[in-house]
Amino acid sequence: MAIYEFDGYKPVVDESAYVHPQAAVTGNVVIGKDVYIAPGAAIRGDWGKIVIKDGCNVQENCTIHMFPGVTVVLEESAHIGHGAIIHGAHIGRNCLVGMNAVIMDRVELGEECIVGALAFVPEGMEIGRRKLVVGDPAKIVKDVSDEMIDWKTKGTKLYQQLPGQLHNTLKECEPLREEPEGRQSQSINYETWGKTKNTESRTQDSE
Repeated sequence: MAIYEFDGYKPVVDESAYVHPQAAVTGNVVIGKDVYIAPGAAIRGDWGKIVIKDGCNVQENCTIHMFPGVTVVLEESAHIGHGAIIHGAHIGRNCLVGMNAVIMDRVELGEECIVGALAFVPEGMEIGRRKLVVGDPAKIVKDVSDEMIDWKTKGTKLYQQLPGQLHNTLKECEPLREEPEGRQSQSINYETWGKTKNTESRTQDSE
């Protein structure tokens, strides 16, 4: 793991969490149980504190940072999509932040919200529980339905299982030169995600 002490602060990482060796976690950072931190993520607790609570995932090339004296919190089961930036914000429980979205300083994102891909949520915006937020600048377009949050929750559960799988099976290797005959397309049954009804329409809603 690329874990760095800064100014006397060492990151705190629960043993059940998985921080990829190509991620960087610096300084005053607390990472909870069953958290997944993906390659290329930069979690920089130098000017303030970052708390990533149980069951969260921070995907590839995400950045989490803040202005001096600020604490950034990702509440339980927050799901931060590829390339997103969280800067000085508070992300509510079981939220989904879409790919390449930007969440700015002092944003309060209520629990079970969905922020669409490429959204720009401006400084100080307060968003209540279960809102769908899209656009640049972002605006609330509707409430998040039970069906949408069920879809999100099932997807997050896959990421909550991933740290254990990585601890048990991930290792550096030399590549094969051809695919073995009869190799299965996937090693684990992901039926809870792939066979959910109307996945495509819900995905479009969240982008």
